[in-house]
Order: sequence, then structure tokens, then C-alpha cells
Amino acid sequence: MKKKDKQELSYYGLLLLSFLKESHPDKAHDNDFILLRSEFAAESYTNAITNGYSQLSAEEIASSVLYEGLLFSRYDTIRNVLANEFTIVPSERIDSLAMELLMPCEEVFSEYPIDDSFATSPEYNTLYTELIGFIDLWREENEL
Repeated sequence: MKKKDKQELSYYGLLLLSFLKESHPDKAHDNDFILLRSEFAAESYTNAITNGYSQLSAEEIASSVLYEGLLFSRYDTIRNVLANEFTIVPSERIDSLAMELLMPCEEVFSEYPIDDSFATSPEYNTLYTELIGFIDLWREENEL
């Protein structure tokens, strides 16, 4: 299979890349993942149209394939905690600090059954609170 670079990405590839840059920047450079997932989305769209679905329904099917497993973002959650609870962190530093905290915070995230609907679950508030404590301790240990 010939690899495509970012200039050659399909419609779905560009959608996914844009989404990853915003909510999963740690995955935005995984060209194989982007290519494979966008191809699955395009195939799903084509199959849905072939099977008589409307364009809108086919697009919804393709989008569900494209974003499956990506709707909850650890990065966005950390960013929200930093922005809302750590006002001492300058706003221009929040994105880079959220990236820096992804790996250390995995210890907290691993305790939860995270899926696409996790942000609307009752456990989300507990995770959020635990992240506040974890980040506060991490900040002290790393003298930030």
C-alpha cells in the first residue's frame, strides 16, 4: 500500500487529522492510523450509499467509523482541568503543559473504563477531581 502524505489525504483523512490536532495531538502524526481509519470511513460511506441509505445517514455512518474510540480525549480533559482549576498557569502554556502531562496522568486514567461516552458518565466527575489532585502534586514535585 502506497503511503500518502498530508497533502494527499482524502476528505475523511483531512477531517480526522484536524480532529486529532485539536483533541489528540499525540496521535496527529500517526499517518498509518489516519490513512487506515479514513479509508474505512470512505468505504463505510460508499457501502451505505450502495445499500440505499440517504447521504446524511451515510455521512453519519462514516463519521462514527472515523471517530470511533476518539470521542473522549484525555488531552482535552487535562486541558480543561488546567484552564478551570489552575488559573496560575498562563493560558499560552496550557496546551504544552497538557501534552507534557499526558503520560504522567495515564496513571489516573487507567483506573477508569474510558470509552466514547465517558465524559457523560457519573465517573467523569470523580476522574476530574482526581486529576486536580494529581496535577497539583505533579506541579509541586516538578516545581511549576
